[in-house]
Amino acid sequence: MIEVLSIENMRKSDAYTIENDVSAIELMARAALGIYKSVSWKGRIAVICGKGNNAGDGYAISSLLKKDGADVTLIILDENLTLPSRFFFEECEKLGVSRLAFNKDTELHSYEMIVDCIFGTGFRGSAEGNIRLAIEKINSSGAYVVSADINSGLNGDSGMTSLAVNSDITVSIGSYKSGHFLGMAKDYIKKLVNCDIGIKPILKPYQLIEESDCKAVFPKRNNFSNKGTYGYATLIGGSLEYSGAVKLANLALCSLKTGAGVVKLASAASLFNAISPYLLESTFYPLSDKDGSIIFKKEEIDGALKGVKALAIGMGIGAKSESYEIIKHVLENYSLPTVIDADGLNALSQGDMNILKSTKCSVILTPHPAEFERLSKIPKERVFEDPIKYAKEFAKEYGVILLLKGSTTVITDGEDVFLSNTGCSGMATAGSGDVLSGIILGICSQNPDKEKMLLNTAVGAYINGKAGEYAQKEQGCVGMVSSDTVKQIPAVIKEILKS
Repeated sequence: MIEVLSIENMRKSDAYTIENDVSAIELMARAALGIYKSVSWKGRIAVICGKGNNAGDGYAISSLLKKDGADVTLIILDENLTLPSRFFFEECEKLGVSRLAFNKDTELHSYEMIVDCIFGTGFRGSAEGNIRLAIEKINSSGAYVVSADINSGLNGDSGMTSLAVNSDITVSIGSYKSGHFLGMAKDYIKKLVNCDIGIKPILKPYQLIEESDCKAVFPKRNNFSNKGTYGYATLIGGSLEYSGAVKLANLALCSLKTGAGVVKLASAASLFNAISPYLLESTFYPLSDKDGSIIFKKEEIDGALKGVKALAIGMGIGAKSESYEIIKHVLENYSLPTVIDADGLNALSQGDMNILKSTKCSVILTPHPAEFERLSKIPKERVFEDPIKYAKEFAKEYGVILLLKGSTTVITDGEDVFLSNTGCSGMATAGSGDVLSGIILGICSQNPDKEKMLLNTAVGAYINGKAGEYAQKEQGCVGMVSSDTVKQIPAVIKEILKS
């Protein structure tokens, strides 16, 4: 896994390193060298500097470029300098680096490369005045853009912005920050690399999950085994209004493709004729219904859960009181890994959510931002500003694993935080969340131990996003549908097991 830091963690770790190990000037020199080595430089280069240490990185990079014989010009927005940035500014003066002050008439189209050193990771709010104009000019310049540490205008924690630099490459300094992945970051950063300059985090970092981390959730497959070895799983979902026969079948199928031994789809009995033609590998368990909506009958739910190792509930079930009663019965009487998604989340938000606090189930909630707003009562606009904070607080309060969907997915049990950065724009289509729930269910059926649930969930998010990326390569981002993602699950797992 790759360490990812909050801005507070980065600030404290940076300060600790300067106080106990390395001078601020040396760290700035290391940062500049890391950026310098990460880029293939060519042509006329403009280095645009703001103030403080952000500008200092630009001055240090400019001195390296000048020493290498590059045609480099400093374009200065602010002359407010810190001591280390003044050191490198004076070095640029000694080397004879060209410089000019930015104004509304400054022209950037003649530069082949632009280095963005305006704002750092501590930026908050929105760019205004000359700063806003500079960012707009960078974005319209047609130059190859290098952002130092983070794209100016992006929030270093949330990745949100009203205006930010579009970079061809962003070179993170020290460690990746959450703002490199969350929110809008993917729309502004084409390529992201990190430059380690010797700063060790002093607070617990977040963890970005990688392919090599995923293999651990798949048990070795022996020849002397059978379908029961890899777990029976149940899906409870569907209604006449949201039958989605093919979608429900795909949901069950993706659990099988992720390795579950047997998947039982428990749905409204009246939907059998609609669903059964598509349910080729899974089994159908009929539940009593009224007007196409499942009604709660204790003995039927118990029958649906007999002998299973994991459960997913809520997809297309309808956010009705009967749905809540089913969830309540499961949480009060079972100790299964239980994935609750879609209408299950909405039904839960309308009932007494304190049942989450006393259950023996390992509960995994998988909301998108609007569903999380209904669960937490926190407006999603506020959640976008600090998704990790709100996800951690909610997970800790209710004793659940929370998977908060987004361009980068946040997975937390209230203590540890995993991030999954896989996925693509083509996954913004109906059923993508259902596929995710099916994948997590399949993984949990093989690994039902409570201590494995956080990793199970994070790996599920990784596989779902990576399968989506594979599908988008074949189908394109516009024509892709969720069943295209399902088809790519085996290819992703094959690569994981090879790693």
